[in-house]
Amino acid sequence: MPKTTKDKELDKMYKELLESRKSVRATSADSGNRLLTFFVGLLMLGGGLFMIFQNIEVTSSWGYGGHIFSFGGFHLANGLIMLPIIIGIGMLFLMDRKIFGWVVLSIGIVIVLLSVMMTTHLHWVRSNAFTFIVMFGLTAAGGALVLRELFRKD
Repeated sequence: MPKTTKDKELDKMYKELLESRKSVRATSADSGNRLLTFFVGLLMLGGGLFMIFQNIEVTSSWGYGGHIFSFGGFHLANGLIMLPIIIGIGMLFLMDRKIFGWVVLSIGIVIVLLSVMMTTHLHWVRSNAFTFIVMFGLTAAGGALVLRELFRKD
């Protein structure tokens, strides 16, 4: 039985449908690989940063010597750094307009945080060359994979 025009059109549409399904499968497989690449890169980046942070020793000189700030011959003692916090808490309970108390308390907290951060010292713990290369290699490779997948243009 010879094929009619409708049969030929149906065959043509069927072939186009099969081709489009193949391209959709290829695209979904590619996106699955891209997602896997992104998460592998994220794991590598996290592992490298974890190793780097494990080799940094954090010390502080806050509290040593009895003073934090020195302005010329004037030294600000450690205990005095808490004075704005204490005054701010007192103002919160005493004043009707609590905004001034919150401002003084916030300034006191910022002063304490800044004084601790200003007296913090970071020291690199001694490590061998292999560990150093693995740490920074994992970080660089993982970061590159993550950035490549984030900024891919297709």
